[in-house]
Amino acid sequence: MEDKNNFQLFLPALEAETNNGISLIAADIRGDVTYLAHYVTESKKVLSRNHHTYNTADYRNVSDMVMQFMQDYSCRGASKIGIAVPGPVIGGKSAPQRLSWTLDTEEIKATTGINKVYLINDLEASAYGLGVNDEHNFLPIHKSGDFSAGNVALLAPGDGLGEAGLFWDGKCLRPFATEGGHCEFSPRTSDEVEFYQFLQKIYGIVSWESVLSKSGLFNIYRFLRDVKQQKQPDWLTQEIEAGNFTQAIIDGALENRDRICTMTLDTFIIFLAREANSLVLKLKATGGLYLSGDIPMMLEKFLNNNKFYKNFIVSDRMESVLKDIPIYLVKDKNTIINGAAIYAAFTEE
Repeated sequence: MEDKNNFQLFLPALEAETNNGISLIAADIRGDVTYLAHYVTESKKVLSRNHHTYNTADYRNVSDMVMQFMQDYSCRGASKIGIAVPGPVIGGKSAPQRLSWTLDTEEIKATTGINKVYLINDLEASAYGLGVNDEHNFLPIHKSGDFSAGNVALLAPGDGLGEAGLFWDGKCLRPFATEGGHCEFSPRTSDEVEFYQFLQKIYGIVSWESVLSKSGLFNIYRFLRDVKQQKQPDWLTQEIEAGNFTQAIIDGALENRDRICTMTLDTFIIFLAREANSLVLKLKATGGLYLSGDIPMMLEKFLNNNKFYKNFIVSDRMESVLKDIPIYLVKDKNTIINGAAIYAAFTEE
C-alpha cells in the first residue's frame, strides 16, 4: 500500500491475483443507520465507488438492505460481502443487542446469491481499516520518545464502547475483536463509589460501556445533576428535550458555558484515560493506543489538553511503560466500513 503508517496488516490473500479487480459490498451496521458501500480492488487496495446510508429499522434484515443497495447502484457483479456488526461474531452468526434482527452468513448467501460473505465485529473491522489510513488521519496525542513495535490497542466510545487489539507477530499486525467494553466498571475514589452506586440501581451490573459511550456521557451528567446537585441550565434542558445532548454538552464545555458541562467532560476524560490504561496494559500494547469512534473525534481539544495523558499513565508499577506508549486520535470516520471491505477482499482467495 502506498500510504505510510505503522500498520503492516496480516492479509494472507493480498498477493492473490484472484483478488485483483474484484467487486465487493461492505456494510457498517449500527442501531440507527447502516452504511453501505461498493468497492473494487486495485493494486492491493480497496477503492470505494459508491456509498449510501439506510435507516436500519426500515429493513427486516441485512440481506434486504444489501439487495436494495445493489439495485440502487447497479453492482450485481459483486463477488464478496463484508459486514461489520456491533457485537460478537461466532460461527458466522451474530445477534447484536442494539439490533432487532440477527445475522447469519448462510442466510445472506442464499438471499443475495453471493457465496463469499464475511461477518466481522465492527471494532475488529476498524482495526483493519487503520491500515489504509495516511498519517494525516492520525492526530498525535502523545508521541513516544522510545517507540517499540508491538501490539496495538484500539478504544472507541460511541453508541457503545468498542475495544479491539492488533497482535504484532514480528512482521505484521493481526486484528482481533474483544468484548472488553462489557467488563465491570470499578470505582477508585469516594465520589466514584457514589457514581457506581447510582448506576448500580439502574443497571444492576455496571459495565464500562455504561460510563464510556453516548449513554455513559449522559449517565455522568445526570449523576452530577441529580446526586451532586449541579444545576441544569435552561438552554441545556431544551437541547436534551430535542435529543441533542451529546453535541450540546461538548459544545457547552468547549465554550465554558456552564459548570456542569465542564465537570461532565472532565469526568468522562478521566474515565476514558483509566480504561485506556487498562486496555493497553492487558494487551501490552507498546505499538500504540488509538482512540476512534464518534465521541473522541468530538473531544479533540479535550484530548490535547494533557488531562487525558496525565491520567493515562497513572499506575501502581507500570508508569515507566505507559509513558512511552504513543497515543493517536483517529480522524477517519470510515475505518469500520473500509476495514470490512479489506477483510472481505484479502483474508481469503
